Order: sequence, then structure tokens, then C-alpha cells
Amino acid sequence: MKARVYVTLKRGVLDPQGKAVCTSLHQLGYREVTDVRVGKCMEVTLGGLPRREAEQRLKAMCEKLLANPVIEDYRFEIHEE
Repeated sequence: MKARVYVTLKRGVLDPQGKAVCTSLHQLGYREVTDVRVGKCMEVTLGGLPRREAEQRLKAMCEKLLANPVIEDYRFEIHEE
């Protein structure tokens, strides 16, 4: 089974990279863009786990390593192969 883990900065946390991308989009003529938040997407392959256990393990991975829960939010999707 594969999982996609999405990590983004929490609202209220400054995102200088997102601001730089937003400014660049404006310079390219995309004035309709009002905000950009930059995040990470990770693909994790899991083997031999029941779905419930995979969810618990992914949550632990996110809280211990993949995300900084103080300033980042995370979510994940599990896809059966």
C-alpha cells in the first residue's frame, strides 16, 4: 500500500517561500493569485500492514519526523495497490 503525506505550515506561521512564489506569479501576470502556501508531499510505501495499523504508524511517523507539529499541519491518504 502507498500513502501520500502532505505537510503545510499552520495558518498564522509566516511562509517566506510562499510569499516569494506569490510575488513571482504577480510579476508573470497572474494578478488573481492572492496567497501561496508552500508545503511538502511525500510518498511512503508500506508493506504488510492492515489499514488501521498503517494509519496509526503514519500518524506516528508524521509526529516524530515528517512534520513539526508545532508549526506544521499534516494529513495523509492511503491508497491500496
